Amino acid sequence: MKRRVMRQEDVAEFCRYLQGEERSQGTIETYRREIRAFAATLPENRVVTKEVVVAWKETLAKRYAVSTVNGKLAALNGLFSFLGWRECRVKPLRRQRELFRDKGRELDKGEYLRLLAAAKRRENWRLYYLMETLASTGMRVSELRFVTVQALAAGRVRVDCKGKHRTIFLTAKLCRALGNYCRRQRRTSGPVFVTRTGRPVDRSNIWREMRALSTQAGVGERKVFPHNFRHLFARAFYSLEKDMAKLADLLGHASVETTRIYIMESGAEHKRQVERLGLVI
Repeated sequence: MKRRVMRQEDVAEFCRYLQGEERSQGTIETYRREIRAFAATLPENRVVTKEVVVAWKETLAKRYAVSTVNGKLAALNGLFSFLGWRECRVKPLRRQRELFRDKGRELDKGEYLRLLAAAKRRENWRLYYLMETLASTGMRVSELRFVTVQALAAGRVRVDCKGKHRTIFLTAKLCRALGNYCRRQRRTSGPVFVTRTGRPVDRSNIWREMRALSTQAGVGERKVFPHNFRHLFARAFYSLEKDMAKLADLLGHASVETTRIYIMESGAEHKRQVERLGLVI
């Protein structure tokens, strides 16, 4: 068997390949980080074997959730496929389909409103309107950069991400609110949500601010992260429309099965529904 040695230049070339495949910068950075974490466990000669990868997989399985482990393996398997090291690839962990969502991580509407109120008290208007935008559109945090002053005038956002294109409609009320915010910020063009240096906000900027806000709002820290506002939108929409296919289109999902994850019920809700059947006399 050919000797496989992990080199930094190979990882760099793989990341350039991902850029050419129009992967998002966030995905590329995640892959780079996971590959470096694996490389740090290699012996000094940096030789990669199937046995070494399997051992790493088993170590991860003891520390992380199945989805987290499989994400890390996806990064590594992607590199191995790119390099032609297919004998080093490992299978992802098998994951039983979850029937209920974790109530401890679900952000409900009341908690969302408390977060808005806390942001308003702190006069953190950027975070206030950012949370409203995420919750009322269901967009991904990476798509916020497409919310521009020009998009407010059109009432819609054109998203180009990962080689896919979709349109996100903005309500008239949201456009007015964001328009007023931009005027106060004296912003006449470009992204609505930017840092002090004028760069579009990213996930790390937002996450830190949200976590700081959670205590003041009396909302569990585990519930306060950008993607949870997307889940809140999905549940609110489905509770009104009961249209899974339409919701999948709005969220930009290629598969309805992905959308199904967003609207899973908690075990407590399922229990109440079963009790209402009245089949125990």
